Amino acid sequence: MNYKYVSFDILEQFVREIFIRSGVPADDAAIATDVLLQADKFGIDSHGVNRLKLIYLDRLKEGIQNPVTNFEIVREGPTTAVADGNHGMGQVIGYRAMELAIEKAKKYGMGMVAVRNSTHYGIAGYYSLMAVKQNMIGITGTNARPSTAPTFGVENMLGTNPLTFGIPTDEDFPFLLDCATSVTQRGKIELYAREDKEMPAGWVIDDTGGTKTDAKAAVSDLIAGRAALTPLGGIGEETAGYKGYGYSTVVEILSSALQQGSYLKMLLGFRDGKKVPYSLGHFFIAIDVSAFTDPADFKKTTGNILRELRNSKKMPGAERIYTAGEKEYYHWLERKDKGVPFSADLLREFRDLCTSYGMDKYLSYFI
Repeated sequence: MNYKYVSFDILEQFVREIFIRSGVPADDAAIATDVLLQADKFGIDSHGVNRLKLIYLDRLKEGIQNPVTNFEIVREGPTTAVADGNHGMGQVIGYRAMELAIEKAKKYGMGMVAVRNSTHYGIAGYYSLMAVKQNMIGITGTNARPSTAPTFGVENMLGTNPLTFGIPTDEDFPFLLDCATSVTQRGKIELYAREDKEMPAGWVIDDTGGTKTDAKAAVSDLIAGRAALTPLGGIGEETAGYKGYGYSTVVEILSSALQQGSYLKMLLGFRDGKKVPYSLGHFFIAIDVSAFTDPADFKKTTGNILRELRNSKKMPGAERIYTAGEKEYYHWLERKDKGVPFSADLLREFRDLCTSYGMDKYLSYFI
C-alpha cells in the first residue's frame, strides 16, 4: 500500500489538542497522547492513532467514558492498593496506578495495584516500561470486552487479555513482552479491514467452529457476537490453544477478583440494549531489582541471556533470531524521522476529525 507519513510532532500536537477539546484536562491529555503515540513508535499500529476516534473520541462523545479522571484509592496496604478509575481515561488510570506501584516498590521492594472501573488503557507495554525506567521489572495485564472463545468453545467469553512484562537490560532496549493471550486482537483485525487485507485462517472462528478470513466481515461478526477470536495456540488442543486460554483466564481473574470488578460478559458495554461504560479491570506490579541484586549485574545477566538466544543456531533460510522488544526498538529507529504511516482511509478519518472538532489548521497534514 501507499502510505503518507505524518510526523510525531504534528500528531502529538493534534491528538493532545483533540483530547482537550473533548474535555480531557491538559495534563491528562498529555498522558493519553503519549500512550497512544508510543504504540505507533513501536510499530504497533493496532493500538496507535488508528484507534483515536473509534476507541476514545467516540466513547467520550457517547458519554460512556469520562473525560475527567477521578482516580480513587479504595483500599491500601504498604505494598498493595485497590483503585477505582470511575470510568475515566484508561491511560491516565494506568499511569497513576503504575506510578503508585513503583512508589511502593521503592520503599518495600515490590508493589502491586489492582484497578476496577477503568477503560481501554492502550498499549500495555507503556506501563511496564515505566517500571523499567526505574530499574524495576514491570508487569501488567487487563481484561477486555469479550471477544475470545475458550478452547473447544465458539462463544466470545474472554477478552484479548494481554499479559505484559518489561525487564531492564544492559542493551539499548529492554526486554518487552507485550502480547495478547488470543492469537491476535480486534485492533489488528480492524487494521486489516481498514487496509482491505485478508486475515490468515485460524484467527477468527464463527459459531460453527469454521475459520473466517474476511477482515471486514470478521469485525462486524465480532461486534455482533457471531464470531470469536481464538486463544493463543489456536483452535483446539493440537497446537496448544489451551495454554492461551489458561493464561487469558489468569489475567481475567487478576483483573477482576482482587478488586471485585467486572468480568467476562459484564464487560460487553451494553445493558438493556443501551451502551454503558466497559468497566475494565487492570493490575500493575513493580519489582525493584535492587531488592534482590545489584541492578548492573542483573542487567548484564539479562543481556547475556538475550544475546545468547539471538546468537543461537538459526533455522535454514532464517535471517536472524529476535528477542522481545527488539523489533519495537528497530521500528522506532525507522520511524522517529519518518513519522506514522497513514493509509488513505485513515487520512480521510483524520480530515473528518479536523472538520468535526474545528481543527482545520491541521487539514494539510492529512491530505
